[in-house]
Amino acid sequence: MHMFKTYRLATLAKTFVLFLTLFAASAASAFALDLDTARAKGLIGEVDDGYIAIPPGKGGEAQQLVETVNQERRAVYIDIAKKNGISVEVTGQRTFEKRYPAFPAGTWVKIKGAWSQK
Repeated sequence: MHMFKTYRLATLAKTFVLFLTLFAASAASAFALDLDTARAKGLIGEVDDGYIAIPPGKGGEAQQLVETVNQERRAVYIDIAKKNGISVEVTGQRTFEKRYPAFPAGTWVKIKGAWSQK
């Protein structure tokens, strides 16, 4: 009987640790910034090359988001560029031009090297 109790306690402990790990992971993702929230807070801005960046003086709170979004965008731009026989750079620029009208007022944008708010 003693062996059964020890096994049961060990199983409960493992289950509890697993629960805590899953809870911590979901809590971290719940607090992670998404693109729209970061844009609305002014933590990121859209750049005329089709990528996002952190405007001057905004700190690095959104750095991980910037890196992730830019990697995803680059992968899409590469695919589009190959299909259309144009450069990745031109693809990014054209995407920015198409998306610019839809950016909400107040969105930080970097055009020709200069930051401003739309």
